[in-house]
Amino acid sequence: MTDQPNRSRPRMTAATTRFTQALTVLDEHGAERAVEMPAERDLTLYLDRRELVTLMTMGAQPELLALGYLRNQRFVADIAQVESVQVDWEVNACAITTAGGVADIEARTSRRIVTTGCGQGTVFGGLMDEIDSLVLPGTRLSQRALYALLDAMRRHETIYKSAGSVHGCALFEVRGDDAGLLIFTEDVGRHNALDAIAGWMWLEGVGGDGKLLYTTGRLTSEMVIKAAQMGVAVVVSRSGITEMGHRLATQLGMALFARCTNRHFLLYSGRERFDGEPALALPRRE
Repeated sequence: MTDQPNRSRPRMTAATTRFTQALTVLDEHGAERAVEMPAERDLTLYLDRRELVTLMTMGAQPELLALGYLRNQRFVADIAQVESVQVDWEVNACAITTAGGVADIEARTSRRIVTTGCGQGTVFGGLMDEIDSLVLPGTRLSQRALYALLDAMRRHETIYKSAGSVHGCALFEVRGDDAGLLIFTEDVGRHNALDAIAGWMWLEGVGGDGKLLYTTGRLTSEMVIKAAQMGVAVVVSRSGITEMGHRLATQLGMALFARCTNRHFLLYSGRERFDGEPALALPRRE
């Protein structure tokens, strides 16, 4: 699905690597068991030959991760400015080339904030400065569509089910009382998984109107801001939410659903975006 077709696309590699590692472990009964572990490797991003950041990643979609990181950190405003994204796993590097370079890159990389993000940890400052300028679309969600999303994620085959230790993010499209899955990503950090979706949206010209974000990770302030930068007004999490994440979502008019499993959920903000049908929920336990 493309909201803005015929957009300029950068030249990109399609770098592949292994996602898991087999290992024999000992269980509580003294028996050996074969298990899988998610891979974790460093990927250093170079922007116009300047070292930008090193991300710890599983490596599933490194080109989309690089694009999304570039977009969400606001280094480049238009994907037409990106000429190429080249990933080489032999040297664990991603070279991003832009047309004309990035203005004031020294000043823009001088301020760093240590975040709660696993697999990323440090972002460039100034994300909070854009809050007042972000305007979200009028996306609404019914309880039936929310349950359809949660059921789709329950049935989706994931690396987490076989190996654990990773986070997943997915982008859905509201289709009446249904929700259609557009893309699913997994990585060792929830921020990386979200950035990969941002990169896909940017590459394909997909906007946030009528879209839903799902994440297995907690909804911190940075996750909320990134979702808002992507133009997505409804975010669903299997995990919890932080106080600042809630405060920013309320300020933005975003709907945040957390603690979502099966037919259980908690709506923390954005009630005006939700068409609830309590009769669809499982009966309360006495």
